[in-house]
Amino acid sequence: MFAKMRKTLTRLAVRKPNRRNQEMFAKTRKTLTRLAMAACFSTVAVVAQASTELTMYYPVAVGGPLTKIVDGLVADFMKENPDIKANAIYAGNYNDARIKALAALKAGEPAQLSVMFSIDIYELIEQDAIVAFDDIVSTSEEKAWLESFYPTLMQNGRTAGKTWGIPFQRSTIVMYYNKDAFRAAGLDPENPPATWNELVEVGKKLTKADGSQWGAMIPSTGYPYWMFGALTMQNDQVLMNNAGDTTYFDAPATVEALEFWKNLGSKHKVMPEGTIEWGTLRKNFLEGKTAIMWHSTGNLTVVKKKAKFDFGVAMLPASKRRGTPTGGGNFYIFKKTTPEERVAAMKLIKFMTSPERSAEWSMKTGYMGVSPAAYETQKLQDYVKGFPYAAVARDQLEFATAELSTFQTGRVRKLLDDAIQAALTGSKTPAAALQEAQAQAKRLLKPYR
Repeated sequence: MFAKMRKTLTRLAVRKPNRRNQEMFAKTRKTLTRLAMAACFSTVAVVAQASTELTMYYPVAVGGPLTKIVDGLVADFMKENPDIKANAIYAGNYNDARIKALAALKAGEPAQLSVMFSIDIYELIEQDAIVAFDDIVSTSEEKAWLESFYPTLMQNGRTAGKTWGIPFQRSTIVMYYNKDAFRAAGLDPENPPATWNELVEVGKKLTKADGSQWGAMIPSTGYPYWMFGALTMQNDQVLMNNAGDTTYFDAPATVEALEFWKNLGSKHKVMPEGTIEWGTLRKNFLEGKTAIMWHSTGNLTVVKKKAKFDFGVAMLPASKRRGTPTGGGNFYIFKKTTPEERVAAMKLIKFMTSPERSAEWSMKTGYMGVSPAAYETQKLQDYVKGFPYAAVARDQLEFATAELSTFQTGRVRKLLDDAIQAALTGSKTPAAALQEAQAQAKRLLKPYR
């Protein structure tokens, strides 16, 4: 078509000039120009469509507008990287995110990357679903980037000498407490309980006889194994080995920790007996139904915005030592990705975990900045100076351990969750419940040793 019109244009150009020929010449040239411009725009559109597209699943385990914050970060990334389209898909809680990501993989429509539980590492490796970051990075700068995160946060992202997960949505458990309630009970609001014994003593003074206010609440649904990991670490006992093939559920210090948790309700009466809901605990704290709650630092910003009373945040109390497991989600890159997709996924992960963005994420959510460099940014330094509680989770890393993670993680974790709830509800003694869980976990993990 273009060739035919160019011939017509040439023929008109050499004809004897008259009004009719000039009008035909002008009309043909205008049409040719319009078609050329349309072809040009079409080419641009093809180039735009050829840009790399990423799909990323991510979970939300605490309240607040986290989806809007993630969407905002991803939108900022695409502004800086117009050749990459990133689709961030909220997938529910951590278990939902893993299930949806793996289902998409099996259906032949895999995501390129996902934020999933840091403790999913062994299951993802066993299913050959993810690629190690060591097999993607190539430059010395990228290798240095792998070493830029807090080592404690990397414990759940590394195994067999390789890095499989990069920390993003990470936390420790912290103790929130109502300073006004402390004052009303004649307690020093600047001196929260630092030991188990102090927790019991303070809890008794904070508990009201009419049941309108409890001294303390530790959630035992949702993620009971996580809270229990704090108690066992405080009693100087970890729940598993580094290889993910052995658990210590029936160790004497583990049993002692569960007995203490149960006694907070059944013996000391500073906490409701039975189970306490993860999902409603923050609401209970904000409504004054408990003076102390143990919960994720991911709740910090929401509590800061919604608390109508003076509150404080402290490290968890100690038995033989202080202790908490780390928690939350890591970035993973799926194995079924093209080289171009892996490059794009790396760009997105590096953007989301960069010091400036990590600082922004921490301030907007309460989750930790995942690297020392995040806390060296001016904006996070200023934020911590005005709101020191934003650094409690970071400072507690000194006493932290890896979150419970083994092969057959889901099944092993459920064994421990069931044992904890059986003990707290009184259907089994702590020792019997944990011995049964240990025996079953040992059978599950035997093939991996």
